[in-house]
Amino acid sequence: MTLHILYLAHDLSDPAIRRRVIMLKAGGARLTVAGFLRDENRLADDGEIDLRVLGRTADGRLGQRMAAVARARLSLGRLLDGVQPPDVIIARNLETLALAPAAGRLFGGHVPLVYECLDIHRLLLDRGLKGRLLRAAEGRFGRAASLLVTSSPAFVENYFQPLSPLDLPVLLLENKVLDLDGRMALGAPAPKMPPAGAPWRIGWFGAIRCRKTWDILSRLAARMQGRVEIVIRGRVSPRQFPDFAAMVDKAPHVSFHGTYRNPEDLAAIYREVHFAWAIDFFEEGLNSEWLLPNRLYEASLHGAVPVALARTQTGRFLAARGLGLLLADADPQTLAAQLSALSVETYAALHDNLAAVERRQWITTRQDCEALVRQLAMLSPRRTTTADHALSHLLPSEG
Repeated sequence: MTLHILYLAHDLSDPAIRRRVIMLKAGGARLTVAGFLRDENRLADDGEIDLRVLGRTADGRLGQRMAAVARARLSLGRLLDGVQPPDVIIARNLETLALAPAAGRLFGGHVPLVYECLDIHRLLLDRGLKGRLLRAAEGRFGRAASLLVTSSPAFVENYFQPLSPLDLPVLLLENKVLDLDGRMALGAPAPKMPPAGAPWRIGWFGAIRCRKTWDILSRLAARMQGRVEIVIRGRVSPRQFPDFAAMVDKAPHVSFHGTYRNPEDLAAIYREVHFAWAIDFFEEGLNSEWLLPNRLYEASLHGAVPVALARTQTGRFLAARGLGLLLADADPQTLAAQLSALSVETYAALHDNLAAVERRQWITTRQDCEALVRQLAMLSPRRTTTADHALSHLLPSEG
């Protein structure tokens, strides 16, 4: 019998939500997806899921999002009308965790709950009243949860163990690239050496939300006077960059090429760059220090050398494997000096180190998806399925 999952999504515009839905479907699950919308609905054309929109929310406006969650909770019976009882509910992030107990009661109150948290909001780390209230809410809404899914061991070490009121079994599910047909596992990409006199190209792909990264990369490009180009692709935060198009127009040797589909477009966009920016200052010293971002796996798989800060979890991950261009700091002057001194031979060695890594380090296969769905099925008392496949290969390793 097919496992039915009710997936509560914080943002149907988020490419990561689409990727998780693809993964669960590939694992054999049937999905009902109920979520909030901030921009384009990336699941609107998926006829295989039962899709429910819970309301609209705004990026960076916590109060507005809390109000939208409260409205959705009052209307949840109507919004989920006709949904067949799920075997498991997955709540992505705190705002949908607040809906999960009410959703469970609609279906009899015995549906296992999984809390999926891939970012730790800075207010959850606040030691004052706001932080205590949010953590108390997390504890209240998540007290019936059976499993925590997160993407970096540093989230567990720095938040869930010392601060969160939740005490749950943890499944560390890395942000690897979906490779459902097995093509990405076949061989490492060839090195893309720049012709004599051509610039080094640095790709900044994914969620474009970090003003400090913009300042560093745009100043680097200007300082290098054509010897470095910055290529930007992804979803731009209008709150952080209300004037992004004008900023790009004014910045020499910087270009923006819009959004892309993940995983469909990854090979093409990473093939165009030599390096991938895997640094984030959006919540510097907190979430930004602990995450293992999508671009780390995407770049490494497709042969673009990741650039990371050595002190972060991303830097430690790369250092343990002898990979990447690791920085003590990321100011434009230091970067300019490193790139000016970088020879084609040194870059070739950095690329060869990536190419030598087993491809399974970077990809999630169809078999991985099936194993995940079997693991979720074990949570449901109504299921008789037992897991016969260990999930150890889904867990990040520091070795």
